[in-house]
Amino acid sequence: MNIRIYYEDTDMGGVVYHTNYIKYCERARSEVFLSHGVSPHHNSGFFVVKNLSANYIKPAKFGDIINVQTKIKRLKKVSIELSQTITNNYNVKMFTLETLLVFVKNSKPISMPAEFVDILNTNLEPIVDTILS
Repeated sequence: MNIRIYYEDTDMGGVVYHTNYIKYCERARSEVFLSHGVSPHHNSGFFVVKNLSANYIKPAKFGDIINVQTKIKRLKKVSIELSQTITNNYNVKMFTLETLLVFVKNSKPISMPAEFVDILNTNLEPIVDTILS
């Protein structure tokens, strides 16, 4: 997913404000579902972030076009662990995010709908061979 950096994305130093990188990754995660006509919020439940680890490598600046790449580290019945990388136009790594998402309903983990598992398995490249059906 490509994103252009606008003035509103930057801080006083002229670089992307640190929390915006996490927002860009969230947009890319949502787009995996939305691009297939499916909301990541399903009648049977929704994803919540259980854990995330961010690594800021190089700042993006006003006018840059960045790319967010999302890959599956691990997919289980109730959770998914994703690895996301943000690069610039020159394919220079700028930011990485490791996120553990849990599918819940009424604040309790439940199995993801089969439709979600199919979309994730079909549209996200695995990092390691631990994908479940």
